[in-house]
Amino acid sequence: MQTVTLSVHRFDSAAARLWVLSQMALARLSFRAMPDCGFWKLCGSGTGEGFTPRPNTAVWAILAAWPDAATAERRLDTAPVFRRWRAKASEAYTLFLAPTAARGAWSAQAPFRPTGTITGTTTGPVAALTRATIRPRFLRDFWRHEPKISAAIGSDPNVAFKIGIGELPWLHQVTFSVWPDTASMAHFARADGPHARAIRAVREGGWFAEELYARFRVTGTRGTWGGSDPLAKLERLAA
Repeated sequence: MQTVTLSVHRFDSAAARLWVLSQMALARLSFRAMPDCGFWKLCGSGTGEGFTPRPNTAVWAILAAWPDAATAERRLDTAPVFRRWRAKASEAYTLFLAPTAARGAWSAQAPFRPTGTITGTTTGPVAALTRATIRPRFLRDFWRHEPKISAAIGSDPNVAFKIGIGELPWLHQVTFSVWPDTASMAHFARADGPHARAIRAVREGGWFAEELYARFRVTGTRGTWGGSDPLAKLERLAA
């Protein structure tokens, strides 16, 4: 069963931030020489929780897809590229994900191989990923909607973890969030709020040149973010 990993890293010092910036070119060589990594992306983030057009030079991410969980665990433990990033980072956190649904394309590929669907009020944790290439002429419209969406996500008590990342500032955007169950995730996406209105505007206006929507079951985590495992919040929500 395919396993996807999202590894986020925080680099506090100026030297570490310069180092990871160079990795946007150099780390590509490591992944191209890794035959069992079927898909990978190196991403920066926005300020705050990532849902802004202003780049955050402290937070960077690696998204990768592996043929199975054992391979994912082994590569994160032994591959020099992951070991170097963790050694330089002040903090690192990885989520292990099993794809359950996916539609659309990313760099003209279908990178995730779902093994089934999660429906109804299935308990989680479950994750949602949205990736889009924004058409340049719609950049202003897209980022005009984004602050309201960010505020809605940030104020939702159900969200255990959230981050906005991207391959190219302003044009290529990825939103990722973890929820306690499919019901709370679906309610946020479909409720008549800023997120739903933005989705309608996107579809009616054809803002995206390419888009992908994926859902996952979170199968494990490693490390900390903000000093703890953010998914520990889900235990309090379920109590």
